[in-house]
Amino acid sequence: MTIRITPSILNADFGHIADEVARIPAADAIHIDVMDNHFVPNLTAGLPLVEAIRRSTTQMLDVHLMIEQPDRWAPAYAEAGAESVTFHLEAVRAPIRLARQLHSQGARVGAALNPATSITTVTGLLNEIDTVLLMTVEPGFGGQPFLDLVLPKITTLRNLVSAANLDIWVQVDGGVSAATIERCAEAGADTFVAGTAVFRTDDPNATVEALRYQAKAAVDRLVQAATVTG
Repeated sequence: MTIRITPSILNADFGHIADEVARIPAADAIHIDVMDNHFVPNLTAGLPLVEAIRRSTTQMLDVHLMIEQPDRWAPAYAEAGAESVTFHLEAVRAPIRLARQLHSQGARVGAALNPATSITTVTGLLNEIDTVLLMTVEPGFGGQPFLDLVLPKITTLRNLVSAANLDIWVQVDGGVSAATIERCAEAGADTFVAGTAVFRTDDPNATVEALRYQAKAAVDRLVQAATVTG
């Protein structure tokens, strides 16, 4: 299982965003949270910020749309150069149509679920998407404590993906840190969004590498345990 660390710039210095992105060359992608103050109670920069970051880096841009009407707005983010665009199933009206449109634009497609949203809402979409993002906090603000109650949902999703033999990233977003990433990896996540835990450190890039090492070590321990018991 490939481990990916995708730092969220929500807690970066927006006044020096290009410099902030340049501080994490080891990141597997740059996670950009777009919020509209309607779907979630917070407002962040939208398309212009994505376009600005696209001009400043060749790293993969992983856009997470926490907005109403993603059917209307999501394609513009793919057009702006985001390699991955994730929309919330709680907000989208026609998820299959939107997923196919984003694919036609060359973008990976992600479907996000809030903590209270049942995993069954995504089961009929697995053949249409590339990532499932599970919120491990209530969406809207960075720095919230991790919700352990989502761990069983991660495991359920991983089992579904494995049973279907699909190459779908299992992404977790919210409260991911050195204290929680191993639990997420053990539950079945392979892609980790970390914001505060990365950008509130003296060396964000070293933190990215350390988080990746922790997640890989957790997965390796599981594999070794399975081999022994098998």
